Amino acid sequence: MHEKEDMVDALLEKNSARRKRQKKLDIRVIIANPPYSSGDKEDSNAKNIDYPSLDDRIAETYVKNSSRGMGKSKIYDSYIRAIRWASDRIGDSGIIGFVSGSGFVEKPAMDGLRRSLAEDFSCIHVLNLRGDIRKNILSKGGAREGENVFGSGSMTGVAVTFFVKNPHRAQHGQIYYYDIGDDLSECEKLEKISTFGSPAGITEADGWHAINPDKHGDWINQRDASFENYIVLGDKSAQRGLAIFEMYSMGIKTNRDEWTYNFSRNQLATNMRRTIKFYNEEKDRYVISSVEDPDNFVSRDKTMIKWTSDVLGELKKGNACSFKAEDIVVALYRPFCKEWVYSNKVWNWTRHLMPRFFPTDAAQNLMIFISGIGSRNGFSCLISNSMVDVNSMEAGGQCFPRYIYEEPKANFRTTKSHCDDLFSSTQKTSEVERREAITDAGLAHFLEAYPGEAISKEDLFYYVYGLLHSPDYRERYADNLSKELPRIPRVKTAVDFWAFSQAGRALAEWHLNYETVQPYPLTIEAKGPQTDADYRVEKMKFAKKDDKSTVIYNGKITIKGIPEAAWGYVVNGKAALDWVMERQTVKTSGIVNDANDWAIETMNNPRYPLELFMRVVTVSMETLKIVKGLPSLNI
Repeated sequence: MHEKEDMVDALLEKNSARRKRQKKLDIRVIIANPPYSSGDKEDSNAKNIDYPSLDDRIAETYVKNSSRGMGKSKIYDSYIRAIRWASDRIGDSGIIGFVSGSGFVEKPAMDGLRRSLAEDFSCIHVLNLRGDIRKNILSKGGAREGENVFGSGSMTGVAVTFFVKNPHRAQHGQIYYYDIGDDLSECEKLEKISTFGSPAGITEADGWHAINPDKHGDWINQRDASFENYIVLGDKSAQRGLAIFEMYSMGIKTNRDEWTYNFSRNQLATNMRRTIKFYNEEKDRYVISSVEDPDNFVSRDKTMIKWTSDVLGELKKGNACSFKAEDIVVALYRPFCKEWVYSNKVWNWTRHLMPRFFPTDAAQNLMIFISGIGSRNGFSCLISNSMVDVNSMEAGGQCFPRYIYEEPKANFRTTKSHCDDLFSSTQKTSEVERREAITDAGLAHFLEAYPGEAISKEDLFYYVYGLLHSPDYRERYADNLSKELPRIPRVKTAVDFWAFSQAGRALAEWHLNYETVQPYPLTIEAKGPQTDADYRVEKMKFAKKDDKSTVIYNGKITIKGIPEAAWGYVVNGKAALDWVMERQTVKTSGIVNDANDWAIETMNNPRYPLELFMRVVTVSMETLKIVKGLPSLNI
């Protein structure tokens, strides 16, 4: 209604008159439950409606005020658009009452929105009903979001917010906040709302908490200001400051995992050959057609291909694709779960800088990868000696490499095919140079603190890994770590530095070699003599609901005597053992992905899934022992 003027007012006189009359009204109150969604539907041909004028307003306010830059998907979230539109529609005086997603209250990407709201309104009252079901799922109860007030009707956290513009109010930008509470059921939350009756009821109960936004635009869970005194892990800003790592990157994002990942190298090759053949057939059909836009032209047969805008772009250019066996490499798909991936510029949405860290499958490197900013399940980190998937850590984790590979300047190509990039599959490791990813200035920063100590970049790499496991560090800076990259303090003494560095080195040994460490001596009960086929796993499960000491491996094998403590080693919101149980399965819906294929084809060991569980128990117990022995964080 407000994007553009009527273009059919002569044809639809009554409708046009209604529109014009409504637009002239002096609207002072807007009440709504706007939809909470962002972006187009995945792998669909249905586009969201464009709102260029409204989105321009978001860009010149919410985005401009953001220190991080709101992501595109955040800009296009329906309830953010609704807030922007309603803010403009009531002019300089009025009230907006919204039931909406609650993410804007705390998400780091929404800092510009929060700054703008504080500028636009004289006062804001936020009743946070929480209920972000994904937080509860990912954090295994740690989030304490409780049930959603809409039951199964929503997985998104919910807030009731009153935005008030009062030009006569002396004070401006006052924010009042009420948290409904931890672990409440749907009924308990609705009962509280009913008891309050109105915002005045919360006032009478002295429930509103006045918020003073900090300089970051944070309203709740505000950061520890001392964090800024420490060196940042990495810096991608235009004016690069002091940082430990020269560069860092997210992992591979394929947008078609079902096609591009598999436990079986042979099955992955078959899948990709099939989809590439189908793509080329559709490309040939499109080239001889007179159709301009391929979106509505190509076959949407999901058993043959997963279309995304980048692949459609290749088709529109008439580019053919060929299968390259050398593009099949190993990647860490999830914690303690490796799979084969088709690492290819066309068939991955983006590989980010992974080709700079692992130009070939034979390239030697290590990466510390951490949870992404805004992770629902708190801070986490792990180490890998292979490429990693972008979702190996929640919220798009970031990877910090030991080394960077790059082609010597004299060998840069002058031409590229559409499927080539700097580190395409045709490159060999011998054609690239490897250099340290830790900066000289970053090392000097620590050498300055410990005169006379012979600290190398390798020592610093493991110091970072050890420190990031410190419970003191994670607890003290939890709010900082949820909103920004880690900063690394210099501990007070060289003795403590070496303690963290040596612990990091020991942790890395366990975490990298999880497939080969000594299995933990668990009790394995088997029905009769076992053949290779009897070690096939379909889906592990607990023998009893509240008893994690016993796991049913399959119909013939039961694992007993699992130490309760082993479940205490948590990575990316789940116990390491939970990751093993979740990933060592057979996925049969759609394209088959069978964990037993990795066991037999890659590891040449049908017992691999069972032994992996036992080995990760060892890893978990040793990790907890090392972490417990870390020194206190004295900075």
